[in-house]
Amino acid sequence: MFCQYLNPKPISISLSPNTEKDDILLAFKLLWKPWRWKFSVNQRNNQRQSASTILEEEFKKYLGVKYAISFNSGRSALMAILAALFGEQASSEALAKEDEEVLLQAFTCNAVPNPVIWSRLREAEARYGEAKARLREAEARYGEAKARLRDDASARQAGLKPIYVDCNENTFNIDPEDLRRKITSNSRAVIVQHTFGLPAEMDEIIKICQAHNLILIEDCAHSLGATYKGKKIGTFGRVSFFSFSRDKVISSVYGGMVVTSDDELAKKIKEYQERIGYPSYFWILQQLLHPVLMNWLILPTYKYFGKYLLILFQWLHIFSKAVHWKEKRGQKPCYFPKRLPDALAILAQNQFRKLEKFNRHRREIAEFYNRELADTSYQLPVTSDGDIFLRYAIKHPNAHQIIQKAWSHNLLVGDWYTTPIAPHDTKLEKMQYTLGSCPNAEKLAKITLNLPTHINISVKDAQKIVDFLKKISKNNKDHNTISTAVEKVL
Repeated sequence: MFCQYLNPKPISISLSPNTEKDDILLAFKLLWKPWRWKFSVNQRNNQRQSASTILEEEFKKYLGVKYAISFNSGRSALMAILAALFGEQASSEALAKEDEEVLLQAFTCNAVPNPVIWSRLREAEARYGEAKARLREAEARYGEAKARLRDDASARQAGLKPIYVDCNENTFNIDPEDLRRKITSNSRAVIVQHTFGLPAEMDEIIKICQAHNLILIEDCAHSLGATYKGKKIGTFGRVSFFSFSRDKVISSVYGGMVVTSDDELAKKIKEYQERIGYPSYFWILQQLLHPVLMNWLILPTYKYFGKYLLILFQWLHIFSKAVHWKEKRGQKPCYFPKRLPDALAILAQNQFRKLEKFNRHRREIAEFYNRELADTSYQLPVTSDGDIFLRYAIKHPNAHQIIQKAWSHNLLVGDWYTTPIAPHDTKLEKMQYTLGSCPNAEKLAKITLNLPTHINISVKDAQKIVDFLKKISKNNKDHNTISTAVEKVL
């Protein structure tokens, strides 16, 4: 019993899961070098390059694509893609008109539909940005431009509309049959998510896109390093995007990347990147503090007061939240879209060089869960050779209760996703989601929980989780048996 209190650090699926000692020390050192935060030049191969440019070069080499363009988040990356395809960066023929549709799966995070919804504001925001720039020249001209913006109601009406496609209950990914049913004459593109690092059915999806002249966009936020039939995820679509958020495959707390081999599209996305600028120094400071304070202060004391420190740091804006409250209501925070600052690019580089080690470890932990949870009441995921298991997702009728019980035992298992569009307090009507439209996704949201596989989860940690799951499953079974017996007596 006493030993339990010597190690109050939780077994956690999130809360800076990927960071190792070298990552934490690197972030700490960068805290004291603010001149390197936004843009710094490094000598490499007889060339002077920024850290973000070096990361882009390494990324496109790894995937075997022609272009990689970095942003401060996966959301910003998707915003750039949509702007290049349909927004202010697109040709006049490609500009999105009212009610033109982007198809994407339910059972996802609001970070995917929001950039689609925000595309309706893009023209207005572009004009507002131009007006702000003109303020430096003449205050009067700025006032006139801002007045024109207020009068231009049409700028807020044109744009894209998200259409939600149900997912396959076995794979957690988009259901090709429901995708076919949801396509209309207004459909323009499909965003394919590889949920939990399990690749979607790309052969079938590509056929559907080709048959209906739809642009295929890959959402690889969960799947860096995964493969489908031997080919790397992120190389199937016309364009793809990745996320380096705090609980993704690699993490720089925030960060994202667009990849494509389309010359014209890459040119437009690069122009977009150069135009949007960097996030503020304060925002960068928030991200650098995250791995340091999380690993040196919050996690070691989590069982006692660390969880309250986390809440306090978020309330004081020492940390930024993974999902801003505005996003849960379909609104855009001011720090999207932005370029990837060099401080976070340096963190991402350090993680990217450990990618193969990370994914090998994830597969080993997933195989352990496969063995230990076989022949239990938990339904295990359908797997293939190319999976990377960002999280090991299992199903159980009492998933939500099990999650809550595990948390009370300092086992912070995952709750992706408890609603069709996460987080749980996202306003579904603001996401333009209609309850009942994706029954499989809504069912999965009730029965899915996920287990950690990241580099800081040892086999010993995984064993503790398995032991807990088996015990609570047995207790539930015994409880159900007793309840049934009582019902018969009564």
